[in-house]
Amino acid sequence: MKLHQSDTQKYQTVTGYDASGVEINAERYDYSLIVLPETPPRPLNAPTFESLTAAHFDLIGQDSPDVVILGTGERQRFIHPKLTAALTMRRIGVECMDSQAACRTYNILMGEGRKVTLALIINPAA
Repeated sequence: MKLHQSDTQKYQTVTGYDASGVEINAERYDYSLIVLPETPPRPLNAPTFESLTAAHFDLIGQDSPDVVILGTGERQRFIHPKLTAALTMRRIGVECMDSQAACRTYNILMGEGRKVTLALIINPAA
């Protein structure tokens, strides 16, 4: 699905997505990644939902977001609270949703000026 094209490249915006990847500012990514509004996307070394560990969330927490939107693939899955305990203790919210909903939600929150991080699990082989 293609989303609206933005006139500004200042912010990292999801401009399209499908089952095998995502476009950030019209650049295609086919691997798991972390997206923040004001920094270039970076890889998230978690090719599957099952491969997520507390260390992944510690890495995400280093950016001190207000909320983390976790895109879990084609269907919504919920992460075990022990993996996000360090974020919860810092009052950083974690919301799990299917990846398409996560992309839309990230764009909305980012557009509102919220300090949001999008963590997407992308496994094109799935």
